[in-house]
Amino acid sequence: MTSNDFTSQEREAENTSPLNVMASLKGILSETEELTFMNLLFSSSASIRAANFGLSRKEVEKQLKIQHDDEAFFSFITRVNQAVSRYFQVIYDERRDQVIVMMRVPARAARNTLSKESLALLLYMFYQQEVLQHEFSLFDQVLEALGHETRKANQRIQLSIDQLKKIGAIEEYDANSQQKAYQLTAIGAHMFSDSFLRRTTEFSQSNQLNKEEVLKFFKRYNLYQEGDNE
Repeated sequence: MTSNDFTSQEREAENTSPLNVMASLKGILSETEELTFMNLLFSSSASIRAANFGLSRKEVEKQLKIQHDDEAFFSFITRVNQAVSRYFQVIYDERRDQVIVMMRVPARAARNTLSKESLALLLYMFYQQEVLQHEFSLFDQVLEALGHETRKANQRIQLSIDQLKKIGAIEEYDANSQQKAYQLTAIGAHMFSDSFLRRTTEFSQSNQLNKEEVLKFFKRYNLYQEGDNE
């Protein structure tokens, strides 16, 4: 899984080997916790698990040798993220009850994962669901917003949706309607970095904006607070 773009501080240190960061885990995690993280890395690969990314919380707790211990479970996630945040992010998808590892990559590398159309579609759904707090996005809404002036729009948007589903960023949602509907997953909600959202907003407004206001607009603090409290 990929989280688009580095921050400026991360870019300054991009020559630092991620293997050095991985080696530092021994000073933060126990041997059991380190092995659990490595299993999470392996299971979060799209080529290994298809759409079923990561491990269930029950499986993670089993590997950590804990049971119904919120403090130990979230302490593990917090300590891993503190150690490897430059390259990875461990997230807990509460709705799916899955723990997933996402890899941070530069924007140039991310282009190999998502097409421009898929990126625009994901950003549209992100705005609808994370900012406007819509529970889901209807296919017809997406078509009207992004494809009504494009040839073969229906087909192209469906291809973009399939691409987003393949990497686990969105999933189909039962909206009790004849229309197709889609919902962001935890992967999709964490796909964009703060710096990416800031530059995207500045580009659309043709004006340099205060980072704090941009993050507030995208409810970014709420997103991370929810993750911290999970």
